[in-house]
Amino acid sequence: MYIKEIKLENFRNYDFEKLKLNEKINVIFGDNAQGKTNILEAIFVSALGKSFRTNKDNELIKENKNYAKLEINFEKNNRNEKINLELSNKKLFFINEIPIKKTSEIIGKINVVLFSPEDIEILRSEPIRRRKFLNIMISQLRPMYIHLMSQYNKILEQRNNYLKQIKYENKLKNNLEIWDEQLSKYGLKIYEYRKEFIEKINNKIKEIHLKTTENIENIDIKYKTNINKENYLINLKKNIEKDIQKGYTSIGIHRDDFEIYINNKNVGIYGSQGQQRSSIISLKLAEAEVVYDEIDDYPVILLDDFMSELDKKRVNGFIKNIKNNQVIITCTEKITLDKMVYNLFKVENAKIEKM
Repeated sequence: MYIKEIKLENFRNYDFEKLKLNEKINVIFGDNAQGKTNILEAIFVSALGKSFRTNKDNELIKENKNYAKLEINFEKNNRNEKINLELSNKKLFFINEIPIKKTSEIIGKINVVLFSPEDIEILRSEPIRRRKFLNIMISQLRPMYIHLMSQYNKILEQRNNYLKQIKYENKLKNNLEIWDEQLSKYGLKIYEYRKEFIEKINNKIKEIHLKTTENIENIDIKYKTNINKENYLINLKKNIEKDIQKGYTSIGIHRDDFEIYINNKNVGIYGSQGQQRSSIISLKLAEAEVVYDEIDDYPVILLDDFMSELDKKRVNGFIKNIKNNQVIITCTEKITLDKMVYNLFKVENAKIEKM
């Protein structure tokens, strides 16, 4: 699949701009704060229904304007398709001019893999960042996953509220069984999805990372969870007293994590900056290959502020490894990609010029 054209109206710092893309490589360069990342953000919002930079939809609307519009024209499975977004006091999506009732219905229409400098925090930050990575990847490929997560979070919130009521209002403990059974039911399904996809990424990332490190570094991803098929409900019941004292649920997939190891050492703790960077690149390449295996089509790869992380040699090597995908790169300086056909755009003051 590839994106043919993007139209922006009152989106972030843009008044109105139209961008026609090469089906393979596109380089968008310019100084900071000119609007480069906003283009990638527009694609991401159209693919997943929300931004990777903010949780507030009104921040996507240009200052002093009361609406924003996006239009993404793309080809998938040899068919021309279109996603539109109209954003004002409501967020409305359209697929091929047909309005959709739920934002989740657009997920999976455009498959994307995003790489940004902030992704290094996947390794360094709290587990919630790594769970977010898993949730984004799986939701693009398994529409049911979004529903499961929504139900799980709703039940988790209700259980946590009731735990506080037991502690402070002397409510009956036995009533927790209602939430325990539902929590384990949805949690186990989410656990299975996560376990499956980490196994798939592991199968891909090992070969990818060996190639990029000239067979020096063995990489491995380990899924960290405090539940499994046999013990989920049992452990929920075992931890009731502790949960009541703390006022929250200590067992479940909302505590999941994963760790990346290079040569048996946790790269998030002991890895050099170069190892951490290359691990994330390998992780993203593995994600792209898993997406291809699932949908029999290549996802669009978005590379934000790419040159800040890699030298020219690594850039060219990385691009060659993803030659089957459409790639959209943003960077602060004009770059040359040896022996490759690509479109080059300059962004200045929210104006896009093809070079």
